[in-house]
Amino acid sequence: MIPLSSYLILAAIMFALSVVGIFINRKNVIILLMCIELMLLAVNINFIAFSYFLGDTAGQVFVFFILTVAAAEAAIGLAILVVLFRNRHTINVKELDSLKG
Repeated sequence: MIPLSSYLILAAIMFALSVVGIFINRKNVIILLMCIELMLLAVNINFIAFSYFLGDTAGQVFVFFILTVAAAEAAIGLAILVVLFRNRHTINVKELDSLKG
């Protein structure tokens, strides 16, 4: 049986990688969305691990709701990204900061 600390270490590494990815690469919107999704998955691993080791299914049910919201967030984010690319012909964050109509 895998101990709880192994799951928590894995989730902490995933969360740290996503935070580093956000701070290092602030240019590409796709990579920013992927880092946010990785952050949500790290939190979900914590919920699942604690739920399993405490014998309570509430954490596992909560993960289903988080995954549903994450899927909707990814779909909306990619749709916004497609519209931005069609209008501006770039996905560079530095070039998307102007609010001109």
